[in-house]
Amino acid sequence: MGGSAGPKQLPQGEERFLQCPMVPEGKVVVVLARWVLARSVNPLSVGLSFWFGRFDTWLSSHLKLPPSYLLSYLGNYTDDAQSWKMVDITRLTTKYQHDRADQRICTSLLKTKTCSLERALRRTHRFQKWLRAKRLTPDLVQGLSSPMLRCPSQRLLDRIVRRYAEVPDAGSIYMDHLTDQDKLRLLYTLSVNSHPILLQIFPDVEGWPFPRYLGSCGRLVVSASTRPLRDFFRAAPEVAADLALQLLAVLHSMGTNDLNYFFYFTRVDVGTFGVFSNGHLFIRDASTLGIIDKEEGSQPIDGQQEYKDIFSCLTVDCQSAFVSCNSIREKQSLVMVCQELLPKLLQGKFLPPVQEKIDSFLQHCAEGLADDQDVNEAMAKLAQLLKPLRSCDSRFAYRYPDCKYSDKY
Repeated sequence: MGGSAGPKQLPQGEERFLQCPMVPEGKVVVVLARWVLARSVNPLSVGLSFWFGRFDTWLSSHLKLPPSYLLSYLGNYTDDAQSWKMVDITRLTTKYQHDRADQRICTSLLKTKTCSLERALRRTHRFQKWLRAKRLTPDLVQGLSSPMLRCPSQRLLDRIVRRYAEVPDAGSIYMDHLTDQDKLRLLYTLSVNSHPILLQIFPDVEGWPFPRYLGSCGRLVVSASTRPLRDFFRAAPEVAADLALQLLAVLHSMGTNDLNYFFYFTRVDVGTFGVFSNGHLFIRDASTLGIIDKEEGSQPIDGQQEYKDIFSCLTVDCQSAFVSCNSIREKQSLVMVCQELLPKLLQGKFLPPVQEKIDSFLQHCAEGLADDQDVNEAMAKLAQLLKPLRSCDSRFAYRYPDCKYSDKY
């Protein structure tokens, strides 16, 4: 693949605001079919490639790539064509939901079965307000279904604009450096799935528990690859104990961090968390994360409960009720994890005396804990049971060999 090759033409109907915004020359992502991985075929010869700001999705059928209906794909990434890293290439939502949303946009806004999505969305009252706005304010995201934006503070919205990685000259809280298409792309992403925005504004290099964001293209997001937590439900006891402790540490950091943001889950499942090859656990899917600004608080918006438009209904039923910011409890995420994940990870792993204590705690936690019980105290109690059960060896590369010399690891 040489520098002389120009960008491919986008297929009929492709929207400009859904093209690849910021993919530097020379960076390549390749989606690999399982047989390609197994036979070590040159990855440059197959796959979906980020190349000159285009995402090539109309490949020959003989390549036997994974089917288009999958939510995510395994891939290889390089920025020098020599060293390759495993990555996850994930849709903002399922292909079915994308197709439904496209149809809904055309039928509700232009009364046609197919249309130019960009032309239709540009006409909306909300986007016209975005075009006139100098700063992203709470009224501009009012009624969007993303949990991240249910209780927005101005500080959080400024962070989104300042750290939005898909535009040049980021760093200002004002939107002067965003073109009309940049604004529509940002609004569309926030409306469909805030996961890629969270990865950009809370990057892993600053210690946040998310995989590294590598770029996006249209409705596809590329991030560092992790194995979902469900792959470890049958892991050895010491591995399960280690992952459970990391999970508790992530929950603690969500409630206690230097920036005074309180992160909470609206839902968790077996794919919410992932594990890197070095054993380090991260939040793999941030789409169900809400954020409350403990420093500034959320900005009250008159009529937010009633305000809905097409951007509110791209992935959810328009009749879905908003969750009040005042109804969020500190223990919410821990209770969900105790209900959905920790029993699957820890059940039947240890000798009876310890296992009985763990099971008893998880049952009490899953039932909601006592109203007056401190969440951090509850997590510390479970951590105290688990710490002696993990081991220190090369399987846990994220803390080895440090764990040989300090109890901290």
